[in-house]
Amino acid sequence: MDMGRERLTRGMLLRFGILLTVVCVCVHVYLETGWRGAPAPLASGHVTQPGQNWGQQSRTKQVSAEAEEQDRGIKRRISYVRTPKKDSPSRKRDEGREGPSPPCCPPLRPHKKTPRWHIDLEPWASESHSLEEEAKRFLNYITTPQVSCASLDGEKAAQQGTKGAWTVCLDPNYSLAHRIQSKHCRVYSFGLGADDRSLEHSLARAGCEVHCFDPSLKQPHLQQSEMWLHRLSVDWRDPNPAIVAQRQYANTKKLATILNDFGHRQVDVLKADMESAEWKILENLILERVLNSVGQLLLELHLHWAGFEVGGDDPSVVRYWFSLLKELEHANFRLFHVHSDPDKPHLFLHKNVLNASSAYTLSWVNTEWKP
Repeated sequence: MDMGRERLTRGMLLRFGILLTVVCVCVHVYLETGWRGAPAPLASGHVTQPGQNWGQQSRTKQVSAEAEEQDRGIKRRISYVRTPKKDSPSRKRDEGREGPSPPCCPPLRPHKKTPRWHIDLEPWASESHSLEEEAKRFLNYITTPQVSCASLDGEKAAQQGTKGAWTVCLDPNYSLAHRIQSKHCRVYSFGLGADDRSLEHSLARAGCEVHCFDPSLKQPHLQQSEMWLHRLSVDWRDPNPAIVAQRQYANTKKLATILNDFGHRQVDVLKADMESAEWKILENLILERVLNSVGQLLLELHLHWAGFEVGGDDPSVVRYWFSLLKELEHANFRLFHVHSDPDKPHLFLHKNVLNASSAYTLSWVNTEWKP
């Protein structure tokens, strides 16, 4: 009897459990199908079904309007990003900004120009890439003054060395004459002690602050009469103090480093006779944009060989020389004086090419230089 009741109870519990499971499954299926199959009230162009009351219609219209407004806002943002007019004012304002900023605010300052790592080579003088064509173009360029200097004519002779090679321009159209009158003139002269320094003495007597750099001096700094002498020379690179082999060259530095060490922002006259190192030094001045701090550049060029650390065949060397001088022109420097030493041999890359001298002294003025 007890066993029969127990079996009956188990059977009832089993049926009740099955029934409960079926009910749960039905409820779950109903909820799922009802959720997925419900009409989308956010769709545009929604039509009100019959039987909806006024409140439901009003809420549906409001939701649909908000959805359409949101959709239009998204479209506006996408078309603004993807289809701005080229060179439009809005785009120009946005250039240079980091991240979004309100249109009422002024643009940020432009970033500094990225450093240059090489000069731009000029096209070949001819398709043949011959040495004669490259030399003809180069020699014609360095022997043709680009601007005139009134102070070099007649009685208005400029300050110059005893040999006439080193000359500055005191034309009132340029700043040096005004700088001398206001006692704000500064001169840097790089060379060896045996060089002609009559120009430096003349400028010092006129009131210029003159610094002569000579690595052969015994003292680090020395004031001699009206000039300062420094045991230092300019190079196209700074020595690495961590390398023992470079310690002997610790008295040579880049011009940018020297200006920084001396606390000088600009130089009115830069005179340099670097004995065939002038090409790499000039390249460094161009790449580091130090020429912007120079008013007049007086430089002796040596053409009997390629120069320190200048490689390539002869036509490529002359093309490199010419490209460096064209970079000077791009930096607003103009040639106003040329001097060729008649006592120097006529050698051009170890050859006699167009009877060219092995050394020329050139003088440039920065026509856009404002101290």
